[in-house]
Parts: sequence; C-alpha cells; structure tokens
Amino acid sequence: MQKITSRKKLILYGCSGLGVNMLTFIMGSYLCSALLTGGFDAHIESWTYLNTDLVFAGLWAILVFLAKALDGIIDLPLATFADRLNTKLGRRKTALIIGYIPMIISFLMFLVPITPEASLANTIWFGFWLCAFYTFYTLTMLTYYATFSEICENERDTVFLSNTKSICDVVYMSLCFALIPVFIGFDVNIRTVSLLFLPLSLTMLIPFFLLKENKEEGEEKSVRSLTLGTALKTSAKNKAYMFWMLTSSITAIGLQLFLGGINELFSSTGLNMTVVMASSFAPVPLTIMLYNKFVKTRGLGFGYRFVLSVFTIGMMVMFFCNIFSDTLSTLELTLIALVGGVFVSFAIGAFFSVTYIVPTHLAQVEYNKSGKSVASMFFAVQGLFEGVAAGIATGFILVNLKKLDVIFLLPIIVAVCCMIAFAMSFAFPKEIAFLGKADKNETKK
Repeated sequence: MQKITSRKKLILYGCSGLGVNMLTFIMGSYLCSALLTGGFDAHIESWTYLNTDLVFAGLWAILVFLAKALDGIIDLPLATFADRLNTKLGRRKTALIIGYIPMIISFLMFLVPITPEASLANTIWFGFWLCAFYTFYTLTMLTYYATFSEICENERDTVFLSNTKSICDVVYMSLCFALIPVFIGFDVNIRTVSLLFLPLSLTMLIPFFLLKENKEEGEEKSVRSLTLGTALKTSAKNKAYMFWMLTSSITAIGLQLFLGGINELFSSTGLNMTVVMASSFAPVPLTIMLYNKFVKTRGLGFGYRFVLSVFTIGMMVMFFCNIFSDTLSTLELTLIALVGGVFVSFAIGAFFSVTYIVPTHLAQVEYNKSGKSVASMFFAVQGLFEGVAAGIATGFILVNLKKLDVIFLLPIIVAVCCMIAFAMSFAFPKEIAFLGKADKNETKK
C-alpha cells in the first residue's frame, strides 16, 4: 500500500466515512427508536414511522442487542475475509464494494414495515434488516479503518488522520442532532429525513481514488497468509490492547446510551434540541485542539481522564435540566443546558479520536515487533467490544428506561460509566498512557 503523505489528501481521506457513519447513527439513534412511541411527548407522528408501536418491545430489545452484538462478533471473520482477498482491483477496494452496496439496500429495506401495527412479523423483519445493515456496515468501515495504519507514514500522520476523522464524526452528528429536529418540527417524517441524508454516503467513494494498492508487496502477501486464529491470538496476547478494550468499552456504554437516548431525554423538557446540541457539537474542533494540547504535554492517559471528567459534569447538568424542567423557565433551562452542552463538547471529539488512534498505533507497534499486520483484527476486536457495549446501552438499558418511564436516569448511568473508565485509566500501560506526548524540545516548539 502506498503511503499518503499529503495533508490535504489525508484530510480528504478522513472525510470518507462521514456519510456512512451518518447512516449508522440515524439507524441506531433515530430509526430503531422510531418503531416505538414510548419516550416521545411531542411530534410523535414525525418521530415515529406511523405514530404507533410497530414492534413488540420485549422481543425488539433482544433483537437490537443481538444485532449490535453480531455487529461486534462478525468483525472477526470479516476482518480475515477482507485481509485475505486477492483481486485485480485490490483487496481493500474489493472489500469496500462488497460491504457498501448491500449496506445501502439493507438501510432502505429497514424503512418499510410489513404491517401498520405492532406484530411479530414486523419485529422479525426489522430485526433481520438491522442485522444485515450492521454486518455490511462493519465490513465497509472495518476495511476503511484498517487502511489507516497502511497509508500513514508515521505517528504524527496517524494522529492527524484520526483527529480529522473525529472532526468529521462531529460534523455528521451535528447535522443529525441539529437538522433532524428541525425537519421533525416541520412535520417531516423521520423516514423521509433519512432518505434526504442518504446521498451523503457517497463519500465512501473517496478511497477508490486515493488508495494505491500494490499486490506484489511482501506486506500484503503476509497479511493474506495470516489466519483468523493467528490474528486473533496475537490480539488477545497484546495486554496493552486488551486493557484498552475493557476501558473503552465501559466508556462506550455511556456514550452510546447518551447518543441513543438524548432525543427521548429532552422530548419532555420543552428545550430546543437544535440549540442544545449545537452547544454540544459546534465547539468540538476548538475543544479537540485543547485536548491535543493536553495529550502533547501529558500524554493520552491524562487527556482521556480530562474528557471523562468534563463529560460527567455535562451529564449531571443534563440531569439537572430534566429534573427541574417543570420548575424553571424555558430560558433558564436553555442557558443551563447550553453550559452542559459546552462541557459535553470537550469529550465528544476526543472519544471518537482515541478509537482510531489507539488501535492504529498499537497495530503499528505490533507489526514492527512481530512482523504481523493485525490492523484489521485490532479494529475487529474493538468492534466486538463496542458492539456488545452498544447492545447493552441501547438494547437493554435504553429500551427499559423508556418502558419503565424513567428516562431521566439516563445521565446518571452515563456518568457512572465515565467514572469507572476514569479509575481504570490510571492503569494504562506506557504505550497508551504517554501516546502522543512530545519530547521537551518539540513541546517548546
């Protein structure tokens, strides 16, 4: 694989996943919730498919969990499949095509219910297409992420590309959180809104123009000969990587719960979601700069603890807004929510960035040490942990919070997850704790 050294091309490459990630976010945070009316107090006819329950809540919770757990489990064989492809087009480009087209088809099928009311047929139908969507999404993005360690020439380029990707993540989330409520406010149904955003998925065509694969390189031959068992065993034996997975999974439960349930949390407060979410996402590019400064001077471990702390504060502010929504004026609530949003913004971008930086860096270290290219497998195992975390967050916790009508407890659960991860981060090994830290001479510059 030829290295990409141009910063402009790295920025463009970092934008490739924007549209596909947006579809996945819409699927997990909006469409899955749109099948049940619980938790929505206003514009129910627009937030939901047909203004009624279309699935059985209990069975749907299980299927959502299984779909997101499958999203993680399927990463392992898909990583091996993608690594061992041998085509004239190139293994990475071929894997992207195989994943992208069925993913779009699955997304479209998820928008069509079989019956206009809650039924077993609907529940199974949506469960099937949800599993299909996550499977092909995983193949697409797993292939994309695996190229990070292959196209970056050094650690600085890796950090730069990862930060670019995290800013793109903030962009698509800002679009989702800021624009979708606006469309809903104009009584545009969530399914129509989803179709409006669908063309953005074409950003995944960017790698087809930037990737230059050389099938004769010894590295690619080595990758194809690496079996699933060998790659998985190599990943499991990497203690630094596995501890990172455990810590980031705890964080992922809280983050996925926040992202998946924020609409329901604020539905009954009367707050303008566009304004609140803008305060959470608009400052992110600036807050990432501050986070990077912490990392450059103190290392990733310190930076990670910083963002966990401020995210917890943001969650407690959100909890306060929900609890006192009936006693405070709309203006007072909005001002308090804006403060909470700013705290949240310090963490959002950093959370995304570390999920790219750490596996990419550790994969490069592993390759330099053992000669084994396990980038795909590292991201696959991370996908397994994150899939289970997302299943727990949105499949069990969120569904039951809605079912029991205690959605106000959501920020508390998120804060607890952050504090557990905060405590675990003190045990980070050196290759993670001091990742990104510049030497004294470089810091002075």
